[in-house]
Amino acid sequence: MALRGVILAGGLGKRMDPLTRITNKHLLPVYCKPMIYYPIQTLVDAGIEDILIVTGGNNAGDFLRLLGNGSEFGLKHINYTYQRGEGGIAEALGLAEHFAHGEKIVVILGDNLIEKSIKKYVQDFRKQPCGAKVLLKKVQDPERFGVAEIKGNKIINIDEKPKKPKSDLAVTGIYMYDPKVFDIIRPLKPSKRGELEITDVNNEYIRSGKMTFDVLDGWWTDCGTFESLFRAGSLVEKELCKGGKKICEY
Repeated sequence: MALRGVILAGGLGKRMDPLTRITNKHLLPVYCKPMIYYPIQTLVDAGIEDILIVTGGNNAGDFLRLLGNGSEFGLKHINYTYQRGEGGIAEALGLAEHFAHGEKIVVILGDNLIEKSIKKYVQDFRKQPCGAKVLLKKVQDPERFGVAEIKGNKIINIDEKPKKPKSDLAVTGIYMYDPKVFDIIRPLKPSKRGELEITDVNNEYIRSGKMTFDVLDGWWTDCGTFESLFRAGSLVEKELCKGGKKICEY
């Protein structure tokens, strides 16, 4: 059974104002390409060709104008759906239920960039009978992210943006779920931030003993702040220009 890919690129990007007054955050440039290009390529490189983009805000139509049917990535078709407001990552994922059609999904946040392929992790998840998988990465500022608490070879809890992190392992914005994820999302209550939290979804899988994890190989960054957006561009530039070959030139 083929896995389906979901890219979450909704929200209003208020932290990136004034850059996001006239466009969606996920369409901002990261070095030589729009941000959204990178998660699409991540899924394609992992062998996923059936992709849904969840977008939102006042500039959602820009995605269609930019990406079209995805032919630039070797795709025959890209699916789109719309998230109203900023109800959180779990709410955005809930909009993908019709698209998932009872199959496993690989989810990536639209502002996440990685150095290396996730194909081996996706293949492992394909063999996993049920449940979920998250990809972790050691970071210097874990308090910005969901932080995984590990005991042995299992995650025992994920703490969202803790003031005193119990580890330096951040939960990256790459998640893999079986179809039951939508049953978990449906009864969720908003957090103090007024959002449906993906950490609550992940902790439910942990409580049921059906969560696995891997530590991501290579660098990883989000683009949720001005600093991380700049860092992402620098990392991409270094990677693409190794050996003096600028493959972003057109």
